[in-house]
Amino acid sequence: MRVMNRFLVVAFVGALALRAVSPVYAGTLAVEQAKTRTDGQSKAEQNIAKQVRHELVMLPYYSVFDNLEYRVNGYTVTLSGQVTRPTLKSSAEAIVKKLEAVEKVVNNIEVLPLSNHDDRIRLATYRALFRQGNLGQYAIQPVPPIHIIVKNGHVRLVGVVANETDRNIAYIQANGVSGVFSVTNELRVERRRG
Repeated sequence: MRVMNRFLVVAFVGALALRAVSPVYAGTLAVEQAKTRTDGQSKAEQNIAKQVRHELVMLPYYSVFDNLEYRVNGYTVTLSGQVTRPTLKSSAEAIVKKLEAVEKVVNNIEVLPLSNHDDRIRLATYRALFRQGNLGQYAIQPVPPIHIIVKNGHVRLVGVVANETDRNIAYIQANGVSGVFSVTNELRVERRRG
């Protein structure tokens, strides 16, 4: 638990530093993978989506163990995903409601159950992934682009990685963690713009 608290403090400080330096980078707030497409969206919806993404990334307790997603439909924002803290769910809704262009927020964010077993798996999976050579590069970001979602011993990896090799290594490393019942690999490979 002490390691997790230290990690949360580092993530919080990193998020503050990110806010000061580069407010546009999101890691993968799985919000980046957010089921929000700019194709076919109005300019207003694209602008709202950009603001929502920015605000969610800046939430102080948003960490590698949370997954936030959103959809913009007109002036309505639907939030979804999974979080480890109930306060993060309410904070996400409150910050999006404050956006001037948003008229309605539907909050479908799931709060993961409290479990010492799941907490142990979270930390062990974090160590297995980010202490591994290829994946260590992702850990230096304030909110790493790989998110580890653990519910009742089942692990989901969500987010974005640079290549298929990193995606496969993450899956193999997570599968090697003691006490994990299953691993679902939902990591996407980043598309390079050329």
